[in-house]
Amino acid sequence: MSFESLGLAPFLLRALAEQGYETPTAIQQQAIPLVLAGHDLLAGAQTGTGKTAAFGLPLLQHLGTTPQPVNGPRKPRALILTPTRELATQVHDSLRGYSKYLRIPSAVIYGGVGMGNQLDALRRGVDLLIACPGRLIDHIERRSVDLSGIEVLILDEADRMLDMGFLPSIKRILTKLPRQDRQTLLFSATFEENIKQLALEF
Repeated sequence: MSFESLGLAPFLLRALAEQGYETPTAIQQQAIPLVLAGHDLLAGAQTGTGKTAAFGLPLLQHLGTTPQPVNGPRKPRALILTPTRELATQVHDSLRGYSKYLRIPSAVIYGGVGMGNQLDALRRGVDLLIACPGRLIDHIERRSVDLSGIEVLILDEADRMLDMGFLPSIKRILTKLPRQDRQTLLFSATFEENIKQLALEF
């Protein structure tokens, strides 16, 4: 099976080819067509299986082929939550590589650093926001981010986020998102009862 057979757009196929990707992994073969079709997804995937591309490629295709709403200032259209700053940065770097032939403003926000650069990026406006839950709550409290335009929510390594005590923050973030017409993707290495309960929140 090829990436082209999964329904990916030429601008993504070109970027993948230039990075040396030829054959999709199992999770990519299963997830990409479903995400492109707009389905919600609860997927089991370990680190190293290619899960970032499994959600990132169809997400970028959605953002690159559907127009940004024009009324008012630019608001984030997609939110990816990750448990750590290292993973947030890694996901951001990967998606920037895949979107080489797209113009999708993005920002990554996490704690442990000053908020100045993050505030500047949010003021300029982004389509794609990658965030750790704790720092995102800080921005929500400062009213420096408006999540009312989110079309796609992705929880990456959801089990680790719950293990790290982020469930209250995630639930609070959910209250700031639109419930109607929102696609939700949850990726987890394990499916304990708390993950199943979290999935019911969506």
